[in-house]
Amino acid sequence: MSAALVPEFAVSDWRRSKVFYCDVLGFACLYERPEEGFCYLALGAAELMIDQIGQGRTFDDGHAPQTYPFGKGLNVQIQVASIANMLASIERHGLTLYLQPEEKWYRVDDMETGNRQFVIADPDGYLLRFFEDLGQRAL
Repeated sequence: MSAALVPEFAVSDWRRSKVFYCDVLGFACLYERPEEGFCYLALGAAELMIDQIGQGRTFDDGHAPQTYPFGKGLNVQIQVASIANMLASIERHGLTLYLQPEEKWYRVDDMETGNRQFVIADPDGYLLRFFEDLGQRAL
């Protein structure tokens, strides 16, 4: 637990989300507080928290998601060594991708940096963009 930024997703069913993140995507549960519906997850250097709405402390005050999909306007980019095993697991579990795998190059100043990436929605609709680094190239 050393990431400088760790998003916390408000979820409708933390156990269902934990299965998705751990069993499908390969995250590890570093610790959990079942009485609060909370779980701290990690995948490589990426860290993420899930917290069930209405159980334990919920930041409501109009900020808790009301309808699916949660996290509208947000996608979280997560770097992995390779997307191949994740894609195979997603297929085995019969899940649908939000964005099919693609190779995408992005301009950064006078260079391009490449990603092999895909996007999947978690059970509450949070968009997760997993990518493997393809390096850099000249424009």
